[in-house]
Amino acid sequence: MISVARGRTSSPSVSSLFSLGGATGPLIGLLLLCAFLSFATDSFFTARNLLNVLDQITVLGIMAVGMTFVILIGGIDLSVGSILALSMMVMGYLSNELGIALPLAIVIALFASAAAGAVTGLLITEFSVPAFISTLAMMSVARGLANMITDGQQIVGFPGWFNLLAIIRHGGFLTVTVGLMLIVFAAGWIFLRNTTGGRCLYAIGGNQEVARLAGINVRLSTILVYITSAVLSGLAGIVLAARLDSVQPSSGVSYELDTIAAVVIGGASLSGGTGGIAGTVIGVLVIGVLRNGLNLLGVSPFTQQVVIGVVIALAVAAEVLKKKKG
Repeated sequence: MISVARGRTSSPSVSSLFSLGGATGPLIGLLLLCAFLSFATDSFFTARNLLNVLDQITVLGIMAVGMTFVILIGGIDLSVGSILALSMMVMGYLSNELGIALPLAIVIALFASAAAGAVTGLLITEFSVPAFISTLAMMSVARGLANMITDGQQIVGFPGWFNLLAIIRHGGFLTVTVGLMLIVFAAGWIFLRNTTGGRCLYAIGGNQEVARLAGINVRLSTILVYITSAVLSGLAGIVLAARLDSVQPSSGVSYELDTIAAVVIGGASLSGGTGGIAGTVIGVLVIGVLRNGLNLLGVSPFTQQVVIGVVIALAVAAEVLKKKKG
């Protein structure tokens, strides 16, 4: 039986709070990768480059938290890259074309993202459309809407303060966008570790029927998970717009693959019920460090795709082998 809200509660030990679960292997791999790149290149293990890595993973990191929730309940979300683009275009069009204040345009863009997530969640829960098909459909719809807003044209130029959010390093190392990513990481970790709602996601991923019998509103939880994933994708789009000082409907293509890869590399199971934010952070860092290191080594983008694909395959294979041994 799965107990979500009942039973004895005790203060978690320090070791359990910092437990990496199934992400110990990926952490070791990350450390070995960093050690190799430190010897293979002169510029990897420098403060400037490591800060660049943090800047480069902000978009992926924010999206990966939402994908962690989705995969925990045994779902999948292929629409995150398209929703990112939709959020960017809504914000850009409202701000630069209609003259709406940028902060308000950002809020509306996030609401548009939430609406897309709600539609996906309703398709899955109320119409029993498989998550793969529902999110595939939303991927197409959101991308089409993003292109329709400006007829496929990009929008360039935002207020100076917006671009500076991704440039100025407060304290010499932390930009606002990186700080936002860290806040999202912390909020996701606290939610999964210390709230009933977080434990419900694990229960749903373990067995939806048992979770329902235990009193969990599986339908509502599923809808909220897909809304959260969409909102975080929209937020990642805002962060990307700040970095680029522009928005374009082609943004976010194939981002869903990197996002899923980061979560899986971090030890999450695609069948649901296993994973966590600590592992996802490690997975995001693995992909970020790997891309950065391959760039420093002068590896072509096409070869990089092959390498990332091999890493994903190895991560999934390791999960399967671990289950068989268990």
